Amino acid sequence: MEKIIEILKEDSRVTVKDIAVMLGMTEEDVKTEIKRLEKNGIILKYTTIINEEKWETDKVKAFIEVKVTPERERGFDAIAERIYKFPQVTSLYLMSGGFDFLIAVEGDSLKDVALFVSEKLSSLDYVNSTATHFLLKKYKENGISMIAEKKDDNRIAVMP
Repeated sequence: MEKIIEILKEDSRVTVKDIAVMLGMTEEDVKTEIKRLEKNGIILKYTTIINEEKWETDKVKAFIEVKVTPERERGFDAIAERIYKFPQVTSLYLMSGGFDFLIAVEGDSLKDVALFVSEKLSSLDYVNSTATHFLLKKYKENGISMIAEKKDDNRIAVMP
């Protein structure tokens, strides 16, 4: 049911009981529907959005634009299957425009990401070119602002 998915997309910690109340359903019906969504691969994972600046992780994230030569008969899917299996890859998208894939990767250092690109990704036969962009600051993710909302300061500015 689309309404259950929308509620869980907004907050995956909402209880079955609360969803049932929101939608006027029984808890058992909500449980059954969630299990069906999970079984059918519609709901794949429940996750959390972390403000990494406050968590102070040293992980390095980058986005890599990749141009490839599609495989005969399988197109981009066979290439995507190979790329997404690398543990450094956190997300992989087929894109329109000036490049074919956009890959999100994570490493312990700039060097780790650079080695991934030069030794693993660029060395694949079908990869024609790459452009790596390192994440400097995250402002918003999945609709959530990473910036603390500024409160109005009604004080009068005093200049010496």
